[in-house]
Amino acid sequence: MESSAVLGFVVACVVLNLVPGPGMMFILAHGIVGGRRAGVAAATGMAAGTVVHTVTAAVGLSALLAAMPTALNVVRIGGTVVLLYLAIHNLRSARQTVSPIAGHSLRRTFVSAVLTNLANPKVVVFYLAFVPQFITAGGWSTSVQILVLGAVLIAIGLVMDTTVGVAAGAFSALLLSRPAIQGWIKRAAAAVFGGLALRLLLTESH
Repeated sequence: MESSAVLGFVVACVVLNLVPGPGMMFILAHGIVGGRRAGVAAATGMAAGTVVHTVTAAVGLSALLAAMPTALNVVRIGGTVVLLYLAIHNLRSARQTVSPIAGHSLRRTFVSAVLTNLANPKVVVFYLAFVPQFITAGGWSTSVQILVLGAVLIAIGLVMDTTVGVAAGAFSALLLSRPAIQGWIKRAAAAVFGGLALRLLLTESH
C-alpha cells in the first residue's frame, strides 16, 4: 500500500468526521443527557460498530449485503426501533431530576451506539464506494488493505467522536446544575433520536 494513498485517506477521514451526521448527533445527544462518560461510551460504541463493518467488508460480506436490499431494509428498520426506544425513554424520564451519570447505563449507551452504527446501510455503501478508491495494486492483498484503512478510519473517528462526547458532557454539566433544565434537555435529546429514526427509516438502501 502506497503511503500517498494512506495520507489521502487520512485527510478524507478527517473531513468526513468533521461533517455533522447521524453518528455525531447521536454522540452529542448522549453526551448532553448522560454526561462525559456517556459521550465517551457512545463514541466507543460507534467505533465498535465500525470495526464490525471493517471486518465484514474485508471478507466480502458487505458486497453480499449490498446485493440483498431486503437484508439492508431489515437492518435499517432494526436501527429505527432502537432510536425510537431512546426517544421514548428520554421523553418518559424528562420529569425526573437525576444526575446525568446515575440516570443512564453506560453499557446500554454503548450497545445502542453499536446497533445504531450497524443499522446504517450508508456505512456499507461507504466501504463499497469510498474505501476501494484508496486500494492500490500489488503488495498487500485487498482484504489486508481494507483492514488497514478501516483501522485508520476507526482511530480517527474514535478520537474526534470522543472529543465531541466529552465536550457535550462538559456542556451538560453546566446546564444540569439547574434541575429545571434537565427535562428540556431530555426532550431535546428525544427529538434528536426521533429525527434520526425518521431519517434512517427514510434512507434508501441503494
